[in-house]
This record gives sequence, C-alpha cells and structure tokens, in this order.
Amino acid sequence: MLFHFHVIFQMLSQNDVISCLLFVLRPIAPPQLAPPKIPEGDRVDFDDIHRKRMEKDTLELHTLIDVHFEQRKKDEEELIGLKERIERRRYERAEIQRVRAEKEKDRQNRIAEERHRKEEEEAKKKADDDAKKKKVLSGMGANFGGFLTKAEMRKGKRLTGREIKKKTLAERREPLTIDNMREDALKQRAQEMWNCIYQLESEKFDYMEYMKHQKYEIIVLLNRIQHAQKFKKVHGKGKVGGRWK
Repeated sequence: MLFHFHVIFQMLSQNDVISCLLFVLRPIAPPQLAPPKIPEGDRVDFDDIHRKRMEKDTLELHTLIDVHFEQRKKDEEELIGLKERIERRRYERAEIQRVRAEKEKDRQNRIAEERHRKEEEEAKKKADDDAKKKKVLSGMGANFGGFLTKAEMRKGKRLTGREIKKKTLAERREPLTIDNMREDALKQRAQEMWNCIYQLESEKFDYMEYMKHQKYEIIVLLNRIQHAQKFKKVHGKGKVGGRWK
C-alpha cells in the first residue's frame, strides 16, 4: 500500500501535493448538535433564578452591613467606656495626689512647728544656763579676787591687776594637745574653742555694760549726795542768841 502512495505522489505535481496536505490538515468543525427538547413543564426560568440570586446577594449584603454597623456601634460604645474609665482614673489619680500633697504639707508644717518649738525651748534653756553661769562667774570672780588679795597680803606681797589677770589665765587655761588628733577631732576642738571665745566675748560685753551701768549709778548717787550736802548747808543755819549760826 505504501508503494501505491509513493507511486501516486510521484505522479502528482508539487501543487497537488500541497493541496492534498492542506485538505488533510484542515480543521474539522464539531458536528452541529441540536439541543435537547425540554418538556413544557420542566422549562427553567433563568430570569427567576437571576432574580432570586440578586435577592440572596442583596440580603447577604444587608446582613453584612447590619453586622458592620452593629460592630461599629459596639466598638464606639467600648471606646466611650474606655475614655470614661481613663478620665475616671485620671481624676482619681489627681485626687490621690492632691490628698498626698495636703498630707505632706501638713507633715512639713508639723515638723516646722516642732522644730521651732524645740529651738525656742533650747534658746530659753541656753539663756537660763547663761544667766546662771554669769551669776556664778560673777560671784566666783568677786570671791576669787578677794581671796587672791587676802592671800597676797598674808604673804606680804601685793600683786598688780595685770599680774592677777596673768595668774588667773594661767590657772584657767588648759594645755592644747592637738598633735595626735584626727581631722574630725580637730574640727570639733576648733568648734569648742570658738564657742568658748564667743561665750567669753559675750560675758565681756555683759560685764562692760554692767560696769557702765554701775558707773552711771555711782555718778548719780554722788550728784545726789553733793546736792543733799549743799541743801543741808544752806538750810542748816539758824538764829542763836540773836545772831545767825
């Protein structure tokens, strides 16, 4: 059979071969099939199907919209509640801070009042102690001076005021031993010395004022005595035997 095809192709021209090939390779159209006939009772209403589908889609869309707005309303209510809780907590925190500030202010006022009361008590106590010390020192100074004078008179030698002062200072002055002291001990010692100097200067000032006051009183008394003596001389004259005495 192949031999017959070969003989046939040799007998045909080139154009005939091409035409045969094109005929063989041409696209074959599908056969035209007639749609099956549907009975009258079984016919499908596509418009009704489309309408029902549209109604279903519309219902689903409305459902989604309702769900969306309900969720949005719920979210807004939660947001409002959250804002209210934040504001309430902020107000409570501010109230707590205000109460704490008032308590702290009251505490500071009580501390200041207590400090002021203690300072007043300490100042009063110090003033009383200073007054007692001054009184004791005044008595001791008078007695000590008289004692020194009597002692020196018994010895047959009278000291001058400068010598008495020098001797008294030598007896009262304590030796200053600061070679082996640490820095804090030195500071404490310096503070004690400063307090002692301050106390001595205060006593010196008080003594000077006391001396001024005593001097003034002495001058006043002398003036009164002189005035009384003059008055006595003037008014003491009288007639004795017809003449003035």
